Amino acid sequence: QVQLVESGGGLVQAGGSLTLSCTASAHTFRSGYCISWFRQAPGKKRGGVAGITIRGGTTHAVDSVKGRFTISQDNAKRTLYLNMNNLKPDDTGMYYCAYESGCQVWYIYDRDYDFWGQGTQVTVS
Repeated sequence: QVQLVESGGGLVQAGGSLTLSCTASAHTFRSGYCISWFRQAPGKKRGGVAGITIRGGTTHAVDSVKGRFTISQDNAKRTLYLNMNNLKPDDTGMYYCAYESGCQVWYIYDRDYDFWGQGTQVTVS
């Protein structure tokens, strides 16, 4: 069973920055997995924001956050980060960390992930 715990959300003014963290349970960061950040805005579906596919060793992000958000991870700390700069009101939402093993490519849809954190709220005014 994979456990994920997010932190770092909060209230920030437009143009500001936040860094989200997601700490995973032991034995989680192994080869061939996807670990991603999703966002769910009020009244909207949850959608992928950024992710890491370890088999390829690559990072991914949707166009709306490219150049502003950076995803990274620290394997020793079993922690995934999302560094968010130049935040906009449209970035407001609940941010979730998600994990799936056996990924060959980045899974951008929430239906493809079995393990989720509880979420952390980001509000941009």
